[in-house]
Amino acid sequence: MHSPIQRYLETLHEQVKGLRTGDVAQYIPELARVAPDGFGICIVTLDGVAYATGDSDQLFTIQSISKPFVYATALMDRGQEHVSRRVGVEPSGDAFNSISLDPQTGAPLNPMINAGAIAATSMVGGDTPEEQWERIHRSLGIFAGRELAVDEVVYQSESRTGARNRAIAWMLKNFGIIEVEPMAPLENYFRQCSVQVSCRDLAYMAATLANGGTHPLTCISALPAGDVARVLSVMASCGMYDYSGSWLYEVGIPAKSGVGGGIIAVLPGRFGIGIYSPRLDAKGNSARGIEVCKRLSRDLGLNIFSHGSVPATALLRVYTGADAPSRREPAPGLRKLLSEQAHRIKYLSLHGYLALDSVEYIIRKMQELAPGSSSFILDMKQVTGISDSAARILHEARLDLMGEEIAVVFSRIQERKGLMEPLRRNGVHKDRGFLCFEDNDLAVEWCENRLCGSETKRQITEAALGDFALFSGLPPEHLLLLDGIMATRTFAHGEQILVNNQQDDGRIFFMEAGTVSILVPRQTGGHQRISTLGPGMNFGEMVLLGQTTRSASVHADSEVRCRILESADLNRLTESLPSLKIMLLENLARDLSNKLRPTTQLVAALA
Repeated sequence: MHSPIQRYLETLHEQVKGLRTGDVAQYIPELARVAPDGFGICIVTLDGVAYATGDSDQLFTIQSISKPFVYATALMDRGQEHVSRRVGVEPSGDAFNSISLDPQTGAPLNPMINAGAIAATSMVGGDTPEEQWERIHRSLGIFAGRELAVDEVVYQSESRTGARNRAIAWMLKNFGIIEVEPMAPLENYFRQCSVQVSCRDLAYMAATLANGGTHPLTCISALPAGDVARVLSVMASCGMYDYSGSWLYEVGIPAKSGVGGGIIAVLPGRFGIGIYSPRLDAKGNSARGIEVCKRLSRDLGLNIFSHGSVPATALLRVYTGADAPSRREPAPGLRKLLSEQAHRIKYLSLHGYLALDSVEYIIRKMQELAPGSSSFILDMKQVTGISDSAARILHEARLDLMGEEIAVVFSRIQERKGLMEPLRRNGVHKDRGFLCFEDNDLAVEWCENRLCGSETKRQITEAALGDFALFSGLPPEHLLLLDGIMATRTFAHGEQILVNNQQDDGRIFFMEAGTVSILVPRQTGGHQRISTLGPGMNFGEMVLLGQTTRSASVHADSEVRCRILESADLNRLTESLPSLKIMLLENLARDLSNKLRPTTQLVAALA
């Protein structure tokens, strides 16, 4: 099944690719030769799933996007105190190649401008420039999850034309920020900017930061979690140079751009984004990349100052219709079929605010479970809200699963939480196949009926005395005696047969035709259905155990025909046939035990 997020990215790519403003970087000769219209987008989740479109595997040079990762490496190797004495964390408000130094200490204002990045490169661990380069190269590869090559032609081009960066390096030496001869660290800086990546690589690097410093596929730690927050905070305030304030206001995601045309964006605890398009705007950022990020943030609700959660927490548990069948008492043929097939009904208990990445995680779980499933019940009781984008892709995924003959129904959507409105706005109001049930029991009963299909229609519509659990195993002569003392009564659709807490009048009801609901009152008002009974089922039998008040209400869901046994008549009959009462009590105990078993299974499933 095609992922709704994949479809969304492909549509977004198609919409933005017509934007041709800006031009490729000109100040580095080799970058000026890059084909201007390459364009790729990639999103990587915290469990390593990549959604990519366009030129997502086209290689280009990482340029300034290397800066947060080399800064991270310096923090690991030298410690926060050592690094912070030599590089600040204040936004400069200046262009990437500005000479922004603290007037008192000479320290660069932050590690995202060239001055701060060159200083960070000089602080990476290693006794020689060669060892430092090996450390940088290896660290970038760990973040990407693979070994990365250097574009030697671009490196030579950068080195030949890097007069301004040489001046910056000598100034840093003058202020004691770089303690060694500065040209060797500068060459390492040129090399790190010339490392080749794809936007897929960038998305994995961003996802590693989003995942607390651990690569989502290799599970190798690239950065201690304590340093991740430092890196992301600097990216958020300084990563887009003199556009950083507007970026944080309009997009709200820690990010870093490079003049090679790349942008990374990090959703902490959620996912990483990589974009490639080499046409740059006036501030040196990818023009298409900026537009893509704006739309992603708007459409998918990605701003870090809005709702956010770890996607996996949106799915509390998964269990099956075998663990929690409906409270309906099925006829024998249906009971056998359900015992064999009910595991194909899957409950998904959802939780919290459902943003796009949370729903993407839920959809992937449904796709994994789909081969062995007939229905999904999405239990929304503990959902606090859902974004429009999440509602849209959930609706699309539901339609896709319907195409595979798998039903997706909703349960316990609470209008007061505003959950239905986003679903209505995003397609479900146009879809007659949308089903939402008041509770899980109604939902699973619908799924059971769908699963059993024609067998549901074939189940008995009328019952004889021998079909009732309470009369199981009785000899024909005893059944004939019981038949002689029982009355027959019909109840209209909607009629209350019994009322909760009413005085027990000693009647036991045996259903020959129709269906009834057993209802108990809720503390918050209204009633909760606890069971549905059909032909061959009985109710009111607790009088045999001495119950004096009715413990539930019984509502006729259709026209109902019952045989009624008065307990006084039964007592008179069993005075001369004590073995009959013993058999009835044994059957009652067995029936109560069978009814308790599903509850025990449900408790185990929810635990």
